[in-house]
Amino acid sequence: MTFPTGYRTRPLRPEDEREVLALDSWGFPTGTDLDTLVEIGLTLHWDRYLGVVTDAEDHDAVPIDGARPVRSELVAMHGSRPFSQFPVPGAEIPVGGLTWVVVHPQHRRRGILRTMINHHFAACRERGEAVSALFAAEATIYGRFGYGLAANDLRVTVPRGAALRPALTADDAASGSVRIEELSVDRHGALIDTIATEASRRPLGTDAPHDALLNRPGSVRYDEMTARRRLADPPAFREGKESRRIVIVERDSEPRAYAILRRESRWEVPGPRGVVHVSEAVVTDTAAARTLWTTLLDLDLMAETQASMLPEDDVLLELLADPRSAQTRRADNLWVRVVDPAAALAQRRYAAAIDVVLHVHDSVLPENTGAYRVTAQPFEPATVVRTDASPDLTLDVRALGSAYLGGVTLAQLALGGHVVEHTTGTLATASAAFAWPVAPVCSWVF
Repeated sequence: MTFPTGYRTRPLRPEDEREVLALDSWGFPTGTDLDTLVEIGLTLHWDRYLGVVTDAEDHDAVPIDGARPVRSELVAMHGSRPFSQFPVPGAEIPVGGLTWVVVHPQHRRRGILRTMINHHFAACRERGEAVSALFAAEATIYGRFGYGLAANDLRVTVPRGAALRPALTADDAASGSVRIEELSVDRHGALIDTIATEASRRPLGTDAPHDALLNRPGSVRYDEMTARRRLADPPAFREGKESRRIVIVERDSEPRAYAILRRESRWEVPGPRGVVHVSEAVVTDTAAARTLWTTLLDLDLMAETQASMLPEDDVLLELLADPRSAQTRRADNLWVRVVDPAAALAQRRYAAAIDVVLHVHDSVLPENTGAYRVTAQPFEPATVVRTDASPDLTLDVRALGSAYLGGVTLAQLALGGHVVEHTTGTLATASAAFAWPVAPVCSWVF
């Protein structure tokens, strides 16, 4: 894969840490000085990171014969997270989590970004990752590379003491024990993974025939290295708030829910007006959800609770007696890029019977352009083949990425002009099949 003239690639290694952090601060400005960032350190899968370098004059060196020596300078980089069990509708698949895409501002508009993205797609295919996902720093960048917005999340502010609706059953009213502790990777990492895994696979304790298949798409789980990086809590990143805390709800000694939070003290003339900042709230059943939110909405010296990155169908909105008491804002969450349409469409399952020919257009990876026949029974494995048959629906790969996790319907995309129906009735049936009973979300930015 050829980079623009004057640039070349090199693998990144742990010894490049300081240079990587310096470049990152050019791409993502920070108030934390470089020495502090180096002290905090990085936890990366270095074999999945690639740097772009160019030769530049070393202005710190003494000129020789009137000319300054030339040194190699890191000017761009990208990497990916190895998600081996990324939930998609009805399955868990390997996905390349694109991250840390940085180009130094002096080297923009030269084709470096496009070449790095193409390199990422090639690496995904080589690793057998038919899908790539990311969080977009800027929402306008990645659509031109075929990424579609596949999931949104909710940011919710609730006043202290907001009333919850009465429980309908004794099971829903059952209270569990609550532990509130300082978050520790060693003490709580496994517990968080256990609860998050069950919550993803059995949303709210659903006890349906297809229970094991009702994944919450996008609820990304991770390896131990990523967990340590994600749960790390260096003081430099706390922005004046306390260290991270965790609320754990247990019933019969079994963990059923958790929330990760920080409290922020605020004092005004009337008295304390503190804020509870909840970065994650994960539950496995209604009773645990009730206990968790009762706790979070009634902490001393706090005036409100701000929860971020909740799924659009989060149980909190169903628990509140007065939904108007919550201020909500929707934000874009996961963006998805289908790198191999045939493999990706066969890896997920469908919520209704489907037999449709999709014509997919992909200008970035033109070998993907063509017709694919998708056939499946509800919640059963799908068959996907390339075909010369006339298409029932036409869409580009960006729209396919948007629909892939089941949170954005094909009908919704068609209203925006992104899906075209050729065979009457196929849009409705395919839209129902691609949709999923629970909304996709990823509760942390990777």
